[in-house]
Amino acid sequence: MNFEEFQKTVSDFFSQMASVITGQEDVYRFILMAYIAGGHVLLEGVPGLAKTLTIKTFADLVGNSFKRIQFTPDLLPSDLIGTLIFQQGLGKFAVRKGPLFANTILADEINRAPAKVQSALLEAMAEHQVTIGENSYELPKPFFVLATQNPIEQDGTYPLPEAELDRFLLKLSVPYPSHSDEVHIVKTISEKQLSDTSETSTTLRPVFTQESLAALRSVCASITIDDSLTDYIVSLVEATRPIKQQTISEKDFLEGSYLTYITVGASPRASIALQVCAKIEAAFQKRTYVNPSDIKKVAYPVLRHRLKLSYEAVANNMTADSIIEKILSIVPQP
Repeated sequence: MNFEEFQKTVSDFFSQMASVITGQEDVYRFILMAYIAGGHVLLEGVPGLAKTLTIKTFADLVGNSFKRIQFTPDLLPSDLIGTLIFQQGLGKFAVRKGPLFANTILADEINRAPAKVQSALLEAMAEHQVTIGENSYELPKPFFVLATQNPIEQDGTYPLPEAELDRFLLKLSVPYPSHSDEVHIVKTISEKQLSDTSETSTTLRPVFTQESLAALRSVCASITIDDSLTDYIVSLVEATRPIKQQTISEKDFLEGSYLTYITVGASPRASIALQVCAKIEAAFQKRTYVNPSDIKKVAYPVLRHRLKLSYEAVANNMTADSIIEKILSIVPQP
């Protein structure tokens, strides 16, 4: 696949998504970015913002096997990964694989599941395998987890472990639609409901295959990035760490009250994610090289879930996004 074919494929994906999803361009743009990068995505937003519809539409366009798992407090690890079933006639155990054995997984309301389930999912996300009994079983390739969570409802939820959060390449905040977009949504969906027409009646054509995904990744790998921009990426990530953890010699421009709002900063995994996602963003922008705007564009979804905020930040209504904005404004750009 050459660069022109890459642009055509990506444009086809965006146009078909837009035929079903009104607005939310950044959301499905970043979902495609994570899919190409081989990462996972956490989507956070209040109910009714088409998170599930967006993910289902994406699954239709990639044409792979798709499973939706509704996370609940009584969910067990075996409900995800499967279990051993004793076959009495054969006198032995056989493996019954769970819904995680699919290419695209929708983990709906992921923060409602207890620690054992989160641990099983972490192994799947990190290692692309699950352990059933004494054996490990490889998951299908590609393996892509899209998880949703509600930011306002806390009853019956479990905070996601830091290790699991770090395994999500991107965290996306799904916004409310604009006024004009909501008008269009209301008119379109209400007409379909009253006419008993399926919400997703638009005919979708699969855009990707496993082979074309490899070709997309090859194109993005060929995007060039200057060493000064790699240094800039590392400086941004270092700036998220408390002073005692920093190794940069010039700390004067980093000295600021925002550091009191962070208890744990981002790891080198964030630096890698920034560089990979910046390359894909440059390709989306029809450029064969990365510039600082690409890095700034992807900094928010890459970093917002990797900053552990202090109680002082919560007390002062500081968010991860506001801290990232501050960091982007003070770290010198090449």
